Parts: sequence; structure tokens; C-alpha cells
Amino acid sequence: MKAMILDEKLNFLWSDVPDPVRKDNEVLIEVHAAAVNRADLMQKDGCYASPPDWPQWCGLEVSGIVLEAPADASVKPGDKVCALVGGGGYSEKIAVPAGMVVPIPEGLSLIEAASIPEVWCTVYLNLMLEAGGMKPGDVFYMQAGASGVGLAAIQFAKSMGAEVITTIDSPEKAEFVKKLGADYVLDYRTEDVRKVIEEHNPTVALDCIGGKLMGDCFKNMVFGGRWIMIATMAGAETTINLETVWRKRIRLIGSTLRSRTSEEKCRIMQALYNDIFPLFTAGKLITNIHAVFPIQEVEAAHGVLRRAENIGKVVLTFK
Repeated sequence: MKAMILDEKLNFLWSDVPDPVRKDNEVLIEVHAAAVNRADLMQKDGCYASPPDWPQWCGLEVSGIVLEAPADASVKPGDKVCALVGGGGYSEKIAVPAGMVVPIPEGLSLIEAASIPEVWCTVYLNLMLEAGGMKPGDVFYMQAGASGVGLAAIQFAKSMGAEVITTIDSPEKAEFVKKLGADYVLDYRTEDVRKVIEEHNPTVALDCIGGKLMGDCFKNMVFGGRWIMIATMAGAETTINLETVWRKRIRLIGSTLRSRTSEEKCRIMQALYNDIFPLFTAGKLITNIHAVFPIQEVEAAHGVLRRAENIGKVVLTFK
């Protein structure tokens, strides 16, 4: 088969690689689409390698057709599926633990389905399991609201009754996230989110930005608030008054999905299938596809994310 590997200089190369050998507990998938995530950009830059038991090239979520499956799996050969993977999604075939493979939501295309597993597992993991959920009256803070994770998190928080504060960088993105229900939408280039945070103290924050501004916002969390860090796109340093942490019993939680065990990922993916996928079928949740590229144009696809042009997901196709 072919895969979009990284050569010794970290350049993409569409190359022949050995076909995956399926283990007894794995499903073999013919990949039709793979979504692009910022973790892929980091891996391309040489600073976020795949876990050792996964192929050492990019790709964290795929969709396609089942070629082989264990007899007791919930999917069978010929089924259209999507899967959460630890790496190696940019390839024509991939073997995935059976619990991380589920049928695509009814009514969605393979391209749409490829855009769901990574971001929605990230949101489910952090807002349900790490934060313990939300309730009506809570306030949720999510920067980069037009990113794949941002769009998913806004919808998820609104479905639980929370108010949503988010940041964007263009009028087009602002209009889109408002349609999803975001209550306070600020252009971080021209508006100061701290004023809104001071007036609407967050209950939960899902932070992929970090940077110096984080500490100023953190101090305005409610008593018992949960601030979950999943990335530091604006920098890894800020200043936090530690008295704020213990006096207000705020929990600062570091979280990643990629480094979790396959067993943990299987549980998250199955919860997503049971609790979230029916909402896609019912039209209560959406996944927005910003652009689709053939796998051979992977550099152009990555460029869209690097320039932060996307509203939602960028997807690569193999068929």
C-alpha cells in the first residue's frame, strides 16, 4: 500500500510501505478519508511523534470500509466506519483496535465521518470526564472557536445548557460560531476577552491557546472552576497567583487524548458512538467541512490550518 510518510528531512513523501498486519483484536480498514489536525502539523515539524505502537506518520482520524474484522466485533467487512487512531491515518489501509472503530452516523458521508473522531473524542473526554459535565447556568470558555475542536466544544457545551464565550479572528468565523449558539464572540485581534471573563466568570475552560493572557483569565474562574489545558499555541508561559487555586478550589487540568491507552480510547469512542452519534443523525449536531484535498495535496491542506483559515475541518481523500 501507499502512505504519506515523513522522510529523514521531515518532508512528505507518498511512498510504498508494507501493508498492516491485523492483530486478532483489530479491524483492518481501507481508508477513504482522513481529517487534518494540529497534532499533524506538530508531527510534520518533528515535535509530536506517534506513540510507538502506531505507524510513524500523520493522521489521527479516518473513515473507510472494513476489510477484515474479528468475529465478535461490532462491525463487519463491507461496513462504512470511522475510527480514532494514534497515528498513521495518512495511508491507504490501517489496522485499528476494534473498540476504536464504529459505524458512521446515519446520513453522513465518509468525508464528514472522518472529521468526527479526534475532535469529538477530545471534547467528550474533557468536558464530560475531566470537567465532569456542565449544567444550565454554567459558563464555558473556549478560544479558537472556529477550529474543529472549537466548533465541537461550542455545540457540546450548549447542549448541556451552558453559556459560551469564545474568540475568533474574522467576521466570517464570528457569524458561523454565533449560529452554533455561542453567546459572547470576540475578535481577539481587536477585542479584549478579559472584560467579558470578568463579567461572566467561567465554570469550565477548554484551553488550546495558553500564553500570557491565560493567567489573567484564570483568576476570574468561579469557585470550583475547571480549567483544562490541551495545547499552548500562544506560548507555554503565564503567571498564576497560586492562592487563587486553593482559595477558590480551582482545578487546573492537563489533558491529551493521543497519549492515552487504546483501552481508554476505546471507552471514549464507544461513549461517543452511544451518546453523540445519534445527535448527528438527528441533525442536532453538525460537523463543518471547510475544505477537501486529495492526499497528494497534503501540504496545501496543512497550509490552511497553519494560516488558521479554516472554519471547522480540513479532510484528505484517498479515493
